[in-house]
Amino acid sequence: MVWKMSSGGSSKDEKAAGTSKESSNEVERSESCKRKRTQISLLEYFSKRKKPKGEVDLKGVEASKTMCDDSREADVQLQRELLASAAEKRFGLSPRTDDNSEDSPNFEDQGACSSYEINLSQPLFGMSPGNKMDSEEDNMDSVGIPASFQRLPDCSGFQPILKPQPDHTILFRPHIQATEVPTPYPDRYRDAWDRNHVRMPCSKENLYPTKEKKIRKRWELIEETLMKPIRSSRDFQNAVMAYNIHYKDKWDFEGWHAFCNLYLSVKEKDEIFNRILPEVVVLALRLPSICTQPPPLLKRQNSHRLTLSQHQAACLLANAFFCTFPRRNSQKNSEYSAFPDINFNRLFRGTKDVVNKAKAEKLKTILHYFKRVTADMPVGTITYSRQVIAKERMVEWESSSATFKNLYVTPKGTIEDGGNGFLQVDFANRLVGGGVIGEGCVQEEIRFLICPELILSRLFVERLDPNETLLVTGVERFSSYSGYAQTYKFQKDYIDLTPRDRWGRRFTELVAMDAHVFHIYADQFSPAMLKRELNKANCAFASSVGPDCLPAIATGNWGCGAFGGDARLKALIQLMAAAVSSRDMVYFTFGDVKLSRDLSDFHAFLLENRVTVRELWTLLQNYEKELKQKDDHIELYPYLRACFSRSIPDSNPEGILVSVDNDGNDANHRTVTLTYENTESATDQDSYSDKEGIENEPLGCAPGEAGLDASPDYRIDTP
Repeated sequence: MVWKMSSGGSSKDEKAAGTSKESSNEVERSESCKRKRTQISLLEYFSKRKKPKGEVDLKGVEASKTMCDDSREADVQLQRELLASAAEKRFGLSPRTDDNSEDSPNFEDQGACSSYEINLSQPLFGMSPGNKMDSEEDNMDSVGIPASFQRLPDCSGFQPILKPQPDHTILFRPHIQATEVPTPYPDRYRDAWDRNHVRMPCSKENLYPTKEKKIRKRWELIEETLMKPIRSSRDFQNAVMAYNIHYKDKWDFEGWHAFCNLYLSVKEKDEIFNRILPEVVVLALRLPSICTQPPPLLKRQNSHRLTLSQHQAACLLANAFFCTFPRRNSQKNSEYSAFPDINFNRLFRGTKDVVNKAKAEKLKTILHYFKRVTADMPVGTITYSRQVIAKERMVEWESSSATFKNLYVTPKGTIEDGGNGFLQVDFANRLVGGGVIGEGCVQEEIRFLICPELILSRLFVERLDPNETLLVTGVERFSSYSGYAQTYKFQKDYIDLTPRDRWGRRFTELVAMDAHVFHIYADQFSPAMLKRELNKANCAFASSVGPDCLPAIATGNWGCGAFGGDARLKALIQLMAAAVSSRDMVYFTFGDVKLSRDLSDFHAFLLENRVTVRELWTLLQNYEKELKQKDDHIELYPYLRACFSRSIPDSNPEGILVSVDNDGNDANHRTVTLTYENTESATDQDSYSDKEGIENEPLGCAPGEAGLDASPDYRIDTP
């Protein structure tokens, strides 16, 4: 694929010079000169700023920027110069800043430049020559999903005009142009240093003690440090630790050193330190002019939406990569103890001279994202929505007459590949992202890696309660991968062809819903735990729009594996929630052919007998009693089939057992015989008690461990 990008002048002579093969040497010299002028403008900006104590090594920056000129072949050098120049040009056009502001670098044009082509089909970071880029077209429905299952954008309804609301914060001016990066709002940086907003690295309230025991503005220290040349993994460590000196004895960068010095080829290492990191530095240091107000925190039990541009997301992630966010490095008894960590320091740690291959491939995936966005900044937007279902709005599962919707089960494919246009489920940790910037590398972590804008949710989304989920709309996929857990491997670039809505968001909806962790198998069948999981799924699937505008759900073995959930039960729970929400479902069993067959057959049984949600609920109550009375395991689906043909215990305060005659054609007109039995039902309060350190810890983890990190097999939700 060849994308045309223009960086200035439009005269016929200049266009001819840029496209003519015979003038390639002149184009190279022209672009090289322009790039040097841009570097000079950046150096001039930092030299004009009021210098703090300690001289900034500007000559070293210039040397770092031009270091690759003598070590590249001409053709590779030309391509990278063009990519870098295009990125800088994009930076100059992105945000609207005040010309008189001393806090914003001036990246304006220094003369007209020619139009040229950038061929993104050439190998990108981590790609082997000859590999073509992956795209959505390569992964389109290959698992036979029926066309009757509704997808976005085909089923999308009316979308209102984008504007701020009391429950919706927008970080840019809501006048979307299809080809331009949205303009940040407000025009100048406006700070908010409080408990309701992200504490920004560039805030004037962000003070820090130096080695000399003096108090300085931390942002000035960050600027001064990152503008020095970073030529090696050791330089990177020294830079990050310069403004995180409190953690000099706690943080280690052995994983980063092993990745750079032992795992990468010389060419890949050279590209990181001479091409990618310098551009990420520029992106990170433009924080005050790209994110001109702190994002609000999406706190517990508070429904709120946050919409920002992909440009702003990239800038915030660049700061996370360089570990600049204050007060986010301690998880115990701190202001942000209920939030995930966001600084990338845990991704850099490891064992000396030992390469953790999964973590190394995670680093490749992240660096590939930064290479993509600095070469060609995306122009779209993303919305993060914290969804809360109040107690008074919870479904009465004991009395729901909803019937089951369509289901398609397949052992082939994955949610991210086969679920295009559907509501895609993230098997989440209650601290969203799990171990994505730590040790974890399973379903949730992998999805966050290939769509790194999901990682940004860790900056402002507090721990999810049992009646809460997170819906993210508009994220873009940047990478293809293979493997799982310790076999995870970054494969190649991915071009996301998903169309955008009128707000500038891609028609990709992902909902993060966390399952309960069960240490005792039978516990998950108790009324309290069934309600907990049903209400969680209902919070994820419910919507205020009509059924005709609802896409189907793409999901799988949610809450299984290390979480201790039974895959067959979890499938029924999701089917019940989908029935109440009037959504069809596509279920990926991730290679489990027997589960695919069993689930398909039982779903056909439910439809054939017109079983309601209420009736299945009561059957599950009876199964729990049988499970506790017998030592041998009872197969769930065969038991439910047999039980339904005989009697259905109806859960109610009087403990009435309902015997059902299935001769009738209508499930609502069954002949019943009532007998009484003493039963106990769990209260909603029991179902929603939040037991810190107990509720959501996976098997084999001590209380408190799960929220902080994920082991390689921490969240294996597939067989």
